[in-house]
Amino acid sequence: MGPRSGARTATIGDLGDELGAGSERLREVVAAYLRRVRGSNVDAHGVIVCPGFRHGLNLALRALVTHGIDCVALEDPGPLQHDAIALRSGLTPVPVPVDEDGICVDAVAASAARAVVVTPAHQCPTGVVLSSERRLALIEWARRVDGYVLEDDYDAEFRYDRQPVGSLQGLAPDRVLGMGSVSKTLVPMLRLGWIGCPPVLLPAMIEEKQLLGRGAPALDQLALAAFVESGRFDKHLRHVRTLYARRRQALVDALATHAPDAVLSGLAAGCHAVLRLPDSYDEAQVVAGCADRSVGVYGMSRYRSDGGTEPPELVIGFGNVTEPAIGRGIVVLGEVLRAG
Repeated sequence: MGPRSGARTATIGDLGDELGAGSERLREVVAAYLRRVRGSNVDAHGVIVCPGFRHGLNLALRALVTHGIDCVALEDPGPLQHDAIALRSGLTPVPVPVDEDGICVDAVAASAARAVVVTPAHQCPTGVVLSSERRLALIEWARRVDGYVLEDDYDAEFRYDRQPVGSLQGLAPDRVLGMGSVSKTLVPMLRLGWIGCPPVLLPAMIEEKQLLGRGAPALDQLALAAFVESGRFDKHLRHVRTLYARRRQALVDALATHAPDAVLSGLAAGCHAVLRLPDSYDEAQVVAGCADRSVGVYGMSRYRSDGGTEPPELVIGFGNVTEPAIGRGIVVLGEVLRAG
């Protein structure tokens, strides 16, 4: 995993946690990668390395509390347990609806929130992309209320219909915290993530990081830096995009045969899709029926703040499932639907 010719060799100084922000070398590599691939506007001084996205979210929310922010808007439906993390950080979470253009910015503005957590590249779990109009409106809102947008760059690297959508952070580095990790792009066991942080929040973020446990293992940080610099990370992403695209197509083909009345969406990026069932189906019964036959699907109710089951929808993952297994699973799903 040696670096490319001309890349800087690690020194003993790199093993330190400079100013609590993480390995200087990894911060330089991450900043360059984000500028090149995600259109971010960040340098190494603005990057904080953390042990994964959730750790970073804890840091960010706690830092916002020190800046007088006490309420955060969350996508609804949205990622699991963000409301619990917000509460533990001292903020009041406010669910805000998501439609085909992403989070409803008017609803954010109508709330008491001065911070919002979004998954703009591929909304979790619906799969929609935050529209350009909403992106600009969200940034304008943040500036108007002296607030911040926490951008979870979820599934940004895995897009199948066009080039990846650029980051929000690149549009407003003073108002957007750009957050990412390698848990999905590389391996979950490598607990490494990053935050592209506005300068005004850096001192509070670093203090919170030190209080919560300082950070990730230094050798892991240097290994990731070398892997990215070598070009192998880009090569890996090209390979897995092709692999996931085949699995995605296997899901589409199997559903067309075994569940033709269901409507599939959210497939333009990422490793999961949403299946809208006819209104006559009971979402919970379908999930339970599949589980009884050792096939795992999730109901959209799991991601809704009120646990609602209407309209009935399933969230189906395909990233870590082989093509034959996808086919067998959808056969079972079709049988459950026909029996229901």
